[in-house]
Amino acid sequence: MKRMLFVYNPHAGKGLLKQKLSEIVDIFVKAEYEVVIYPTQAYRDAYRKITEMTEDYDLVVCSGGDGTIDEVVTGMMEREHKIPVGYIPTGTTNDFANSLKIPKDFLAAADNAVHGSAFPCDIGQFNDDVFVYIAAFGLFTDVSYETKQEIKNVLGHLAYVLEGAKRLFNVPSYKIRVTHDDEVIEDEFIYGMVTNSRSVGGFRNMIGKNVKFDDGVFEVTLIRRPKNPIELQEIIAALLIEQVDTKHMYSFKAKKITFESLEEIPWTLDGEYGGSHDMVEIMNQNKAMELMVPSKYVDELSEDEK
Repeated sequence: MKRMLFVYNPHAGKGLLKQKLSEIVDIFVKAEYEVVIYPTQAYRDAYRKITEMTEDYDLVVCSGGDGTIDEVVTGMMEREHKIPVGYIPTGTTNDFANSLKIPKDFLAAADNAVHGSAFPCDIGQFNDDVFVYIAAFGLFTDVSYETKQEIKNVLGHLAYVLEGAKRLFNVPSYKIRVTHDDEVIEDEFIYGMVTNSRSVGGFRNMIGKNVKFDDGVFEVTLIRRPKNPIELQEIIAALLIEQVDTKHMYSFKAKKITFESLEEIPWTLDGEYGGSHDMVEIMNQNKAMELMVPSKYVDELSEDEK
């Protein structure tokens, strides 16, 4: 019999998973898995569980928000023998799951975890850390980890928008030297993101539509500091219609990118605080992890699209 470790965050997304737990486990057992269930007890507990895992498993399935999948993948990347990961998204926004076409319905996502296809996905190396789909700094990036879980549960995605809107008139900016491929950009930025996702913060089109998850490159978007209120309004308008404004933004693809600044800048990795740094090196680890995705979407997600 195959063996599975099922790690879930009992507090994510209003704790709704608990009501479906027996049905989810039933799907796993019917797929001929012996299931070990582990509810996380604290922040970084999923990461600890994966790194300290000594038993042999054929599959790890996790359930929670973006922070949970980040912890599981980060832990798995530290292991010599990497096991495919299935994901049942129960968080507030679930950007990465949406991008990979993983169903929103808990039971459909559970079925995908055991009957989908193992897709070799790019993973981000961030200095000595790891991220799954986004590393970002600046405008709004601390909203996710500063917004209380209770507020997220009540307001859902609106919590992020409301918390972020309060900051628009006090926008910090950072002078940064950005190096990628053979290009150097020196400018003052209010926001930057390095992504492997088709949706960030619920916004779908900011990154561009031609995103592949195994092509060995990240999509990079950098927003320059507005020089006056009119420029700020133009940037906000571009964000609202989810379009890149080339007057105020840089947008490109890169396998490796470095950020150098005189001051330490706080970063977020997959919505969680990633520390403050004055030097950041980001590398794309091509096809480093297998994630379970719906079989019918594999070609659409891959650079090898037929």
